[in-house]
Amino acid sequence: MKRALTLAASVLALAAAPAAAQDFVITNATLATGDGSEPIERGVVVVDDGKVAYAGPQAGAGAFETDTVYDVAGAWVTPGLVATVTTLGLADVSGVSESNDVRPGSSPFNAALDVAPAINPSSQHILVHRAAGITRAATVTSPAGSIFGGQGAIIDLGADGQPVTRAKAFQVVAFGEGGARLAGGSRVATYVAFANALREAQDFARGRWDAESAMLTRADAEALGPVVAGEQALYVSVERASDIRSVLGLKRDFPRLDLVLVGASEGWLVAREIAAAGVPVIADGLDDLPNSFEELASTQSNVGRLAKAGVKVAINAATMENPRNLNQYAGNLVALARVPGADGLSWGQAFAAISSVPASISGLSGKAGVLAKGSMGDVVIWDGDPLEVGSVPTKVFIDGVEQPLDNHQTRLRDRYRELDESRLPEAFDW
Repeated sequence: MKRALTLAASVLALAAAPAAAQDFVITNATLATGDGSEPIERGVVVVDDGKVAYAGPQAGAGAFETDTVYDVAGAWVTPGLVATVTTLGLADVSGVSESNDVRPGSSPFNAALDVAPAINPSSQHILVHRAAGITRAATVTSPAGSIFGGQGAIIDLGADGQPVTRAKAFQVVAFGEGGARLAGGSRVATYVAFANALREAQDFARGRWDAESAMLTRADAEALGPVVAGEQALYVSVERASDIRSVLGLKRDFPRLDLVLVGASEGWLVAREIAAAGVPVIADGLDDLPNSFEELASTQSNVGRLAKAGVKVAINAATMENPRNLNQYAGNLVALARVPGADGLSWGQAFAAISSVPASISGLSGKAGVLAKGSMGDVVIWDGDPLEVGSVPTKVFIDGVEQPLDNHQTRLRDRYRELDESRLPEAFDW
């Protein structure tokens, strides 16, 4: 019995361990490196020990030693997509509260919330989005008990038990209409709550925190310390142009804040101010109609106009029911560039907005969302142009490891695609 238990434990340990990285070469690719440049014909990607050793034209590849060569005959090859501000791994069935960890509204803690321990790498949401070519994501809980939503993590969508790439990567705070509701019903209250929280965090860091008079819990005050010090990015949910100006002005009182604007439906109205402040934006993909009073100036040209003004802008996955539609939104922005009077993106810019730009905002600049020497071996082979709505991945690698692409949806598809109807119950036999 003891020997059997030991053997079983060894098998479980092997199953939980990450698979070894592969060495492989992809040749004859239509290659998009993700850096904003246009695709390369007859491209080559070399992955060695889980890292990209070369990505570029065939002429510069040189010799390589590996038994695994994929000649893709002109198929598209790209870095893995990077989804921003998602809840991937935090819910299995969103309508079942016991399996949904997205909104901890009854918790006494807010800023201190850390999603990393709660992420379920076996969630069907992760499996489905991996099959869509998303290899990294920023995941976080939603603000519920206060304007602060907690500390998000950067995760990979690999089929192993180690999903967290970087824990406590950023803090989330809600301004605008959402922040006003959480702070007491007014934008005025939001700014007071924010300033008071950061000052209490400063007092905590300096050893001057008074637990009896403080409004924050000790855990929340400690968690906001890195935000005040500029050591942790602050993702600010904001839409209205006037609110964006006010958020940019927060740096007058807290100059070290590392701000990232999320949403920014009216960002195009203050694009030059955002660019001058050097603040990146994770923008809604295609807002053509306002969902609220703070989005009255919404336009599909928002992302294009932000980019034209020099703003580092990524496409926001949080506004989509399925972040796997990222490439569809990016493709629509390419089409929008051809509409008279509208502002879209070039193909290279649009793909960068769902790959290298969100990776850079997430603290993974040059490591994820791009195929370059030394970057992570996150590689996707597609059956068509990845910005065309009908294209799907045929192979996905994360850290150089080929990933399974099956999930609930593919199994249901396969089950009913060629269903044997010769032995139906009598009730169905007409």
